[in-house]
Amino acid sequence: MAKKLFVGGLSWNTSDESLRSSFESFGRVSDAHVITDRETGRSRGFGFVTFDVDEEGAAAVSALDGTVLDGRTIRVNEAEDRRGGGGGGDRRGPPRGGFDRTPRW
Repeated sequence: MAKKLFVGGLSWNTSDESLRSSFESFGRVSDAHVITDRETGRSRGFGFVTFDVDEEGAAAVSALDGTVLDGRTIRVNEAEDRRGGGGGGDRRGPPRGGFDRTPRW
């Protein structure tokens, strides 16, 4: 099973390729991607690295968390799964008949 890592605190100069090369010494990296702003194309300061083998990803976390990459101290930890919702509550709007306008005193 693959292990996806979150890498925060990246320099704006860090590219997908330099991110990949920083992590490849720990094992086979299947994907390395720096997240960019849609409008400006500039790095948002974080990215993701995916290892094919969980143990290799775990080794990268313990070795690289708190180290310096491209002049910035980076944070490396296991990425959290964004699926499954969370926050926001019911977004469907009011019930069909509208809200109950009966005073509550």
